[in-house]
Formats: sequence, structure tokens, C-alpha cells
Amino acid sequence: MASSHTVLMRLVASAYSIAQKAGTIVRHVIAEGDLGIVEKTCATDLQTKADRLVQMSICSSLARKFPKLTIIGEEDLPPEDVDQELIEDGQWEEILKQPCPSQYSAIKEEDLVVWVDPLDGTKEYTEGLLDNVTVLIGIAYEGKAIAGVINQPYYNYQAGADAVLGRTIWGVLGLGAFGFQLKEVPAGKHIITTTRSHNSQLVTDCVAAMNPDDVLRVGGAGNKIIQLIEGKASAYVFASPGCKKWDTCAPEVILHAVGGKLTDIHGNALQYNKEVKHMNSAGVLATLRNYDYYASRVPESVKNVLVP
Repeated sequence: MASSHTVLMRLVASAYSIAQKAGTIVRHVIAEGDLGIVEKTCATDLQTKADRLVQMSICSSLARKFPKLTIIGEEDLPPEDVDQELIEDGQWEEILKQPCPSQYSAIKEEDLVVWVDPLDGTKEYTEGLLDNVTVLIGIAYEGKAIAGVINQPYYNYQAGADAVLGRTIWGVLGLGAFGFQLKEVPAGKHIITTTRSHNSQLVTDCVAAMNPDDVLRVGGAGNKIIQLIEGKASAYVFASPGCKKWDTCAPEVILHAVGGKLTDIHGNALQYNKEVKHMNSAGVLATLRNYDYYASRVPESVKNVLVP
């Protein structure tokens, strides 16, 4: 019976199935050929039909199953009846076989905040850079990100017509992170991953101060954290107020569950309680290893501009 499992593990198991459904919706919208693009605040801040449908799917599916949750989604959508086809009520049984870390076993539904980015890397999605795209469901307790699910709808998309598309990564602090192979950048290499579409002088200055061997400019916070855990990059540096709590909540959990670290540019932990401002106004610094090296190289001029 479901009631024998803790609220947290049931929520993660449901979020896994819901994220897989979201990946299917993302692929379906592109296959139909009409992305339904809307500019939100500027030409680099876009919303597509996939953003809208996936948010409705995730938020409605979670709310039906866990009515006392606080759910905060990126897209500002008017309330409307959600098509039954968008609802996912399954749960990933493999997750329910895992033990809940004891510190979270007594959590109640109303104590949890879920941060949803229905399509992280929207601009890249509209440009066909499909490996940049992720769906993010992050779960926070007492202001701290403790569990997360990342779906990559187009994982494996360059492997040919017969390739099975998509994968789902998940993690819980104190339990671990699953669905990928952990790799590290070769020792002594400094490969920085940073923004592709939100560059600025601050970002450029901060990246240069890291003395990088290589700089990868890609879309999506979820994608950048995956680069860290798969050994493609050693640090994610974003000296800008551009990213939000729904961008970082789920990826932060996956990184922290394997021993990495994600903070703002000043080294402060990000807060995820429901009253917190949505903007990560002091930027993001994340690494799998050697956090102190990168933190020590952030210029004071950058810190002075990015106020928490």
C-alpha cells in the first residue's frame, strides 16, 4: 500500500513518472511543428506551447495527488481546466523500493515546496539545440533543496533514428543520485560551463578570472549541472541575476547528492522556502570538486555588483 511509504519518497516516485510524461509532451510539441512561441520580457526570454502544456501537466498531476503541497512554477498561467490527457497519476516503483533518509521520514505534505521549470533551455529548444533542454522538478524542505528530478527529453537524440530518446535523473540528499554515470573532469583541467544566451561583461569577467582551459557556452541550468556530474565541465559560473529558484532547485540536489556544491557567487546557500524571492540575484557558482579553488577566484568587482 502507498501509505506504507513516506510522503517524500511517494512524491519523488510520482515526480519521476510526471517528468517522463513531460518529456513526451516536449517531444510531441516539436513533432507537431507549431511551437507557439511567445516573448515574455525580451527576445531571449521565451515561452512555448511545450512550456505551457508541461507546466499544466506537472502542477495539476502533483496537486491532485498531493493537495497540500506548495507548487511554484515558472510560467504565469491563468487557472483553467486541465485536459485529462495531461494528467499523470503513476509512480516509479523503483524509487519506492529505496529507503527514505531518516531525517526526512516524518515530513508532512504541507511542509514541502516544489519548484517547477517545465522547460529549462527554452531558447535553445526553439533553435533546435535539443540536448540543452531539461524538465526540472525540485523539492525543498525548510528552505533547503532535498530531492529533485531532471528529465532530458532529447537525451540520445544524435544516436540515430532508432535511438530510444530521453532519460530521467533523480536524487535525494542522504540517499544519492541515480540515472547517470558519475564522471570527473581530468585532474588539473579547468573547464567552465556558462550561459549561452544571457552573456554580459560581468559573466565574461568572472569566467576569465577562473583561468579556464576551455569555456562551454550552453543553455539551461539543468544541462550545465549534468555537464558537471558527467565530467564535461569542472565549474558552472553564472555571474548574473538571471536565473531563478526553479532553475536551480532540482539540479542542486543531484549535484549535492554526489558530493558537489552549488551556491551563489558569494558562497551563500540558496534558499527555497515558499516566501523567498524567485530570482537568484547573486548568481550561481557550482562545482563537482575543488569548489574552493573557483570560489577564491571570483573577482571582488563581481561580488560588489551581485548583491544577495
